[in-house]
Amino acid sequence: MEQKIEAFTEYLTYQKKYSSYTVESYKIDLVSYKDYLSRERLNYLEIEYSDIRFYLMYLKEEKKEKNSSICRNLSALRTFYNYLVNKNIINKNPFSYVSGPKKEKRLPRYFEYNELEELFNTPDITTPIGQRDSLILEMLYATGLRVGELVNIKIKDINRSERTILVLGKGGKERFCHYGEYAEDVLETYLNNGYKKLNANKIEYLLINNKKTKLTERGVRDILTRIIKKTNLTKNISPHMLRHSFATHLLNEGCDITSVQQLLGHESISATQIYTHVTTERLKEVYYNSFPRAKIEKK
Repeated sequence: MEQKIEAFTEYLTYQKKYSSYTVESYKIDLVSYKDYLSRERLNYLEIEYSDIRFYLMYLKEEKKEKNSSICRNLSALRTFYNYLVNKNIINKNPFSYVSGPKKEKRLPRYFEYNELEELFNTPDITTPIGQRDSLILEMLYATGLRVGELVNIKIKDINRSERTILVLGKGGKERFCHYGEYAEDVLETYLNNGYKKLNANKIEYLLINNKKTKLTERGVRDILTRIIKKTNLTKNISPHMLRHSFATHLLNEGCDITSVQQLLGHESISATQIYTHVTTERLKEVYYNSFPRAKIEKK
């Protein structure tokens, strides 16, 4: 099974173009599943529905996994067994009709405007590394990019006159992202200074690490963690939090949800609708300021 897992992760990486974060998560889930099967002396090619139910109970009761983690685990296994079917290793996918537990409803976490200002002012833009880190913050917020999309940007993908970036999204789908004047200023500073000093190996990618090679998704997460530790903010940070902030602030400023969907690269609008829940305060403010009978005028 170990060899099949390796072949599967390579398939996800090079053929399906899954992000490295997703591939790594799936691999962790599959190794956990393999260890469970070994403990129970089960053959992964002869799994039945009852075996799967016991495995889900094991995740919930022994490992104390959250519902969202169990659902991701099921997604990994369902995709893995689909791969085995396509390779004619098995005849049918035993996970096809297995439904996971309901996910816990969690509202997206995002930064307020003043918190973003503190973040943006933290990197030392007099240094190449500081210029790069400043660009990471600005680009994640200005475009709403996924971290995997950000680290795969090549210089040739950027149209500096139009302020657009050609992005390769989920499933290998291309879309254009726009960035504004703030991000443009940071980008120009980086390209004219820090990028030239960091790019000793003349690679084609925009973001480069200390080893003069392409910056990874994990590298971006580590950079953001270091940045927020230098601020007075008590929130944890992730690249997706800046994506959440991008979407939330667009909706708060009156952008329609279909446009936000396209800007985020969501295939379904249902994925975008989670952001409508975090604009309640903005709607309340608009209501009381705009509706003529929302409040009594005191004489």
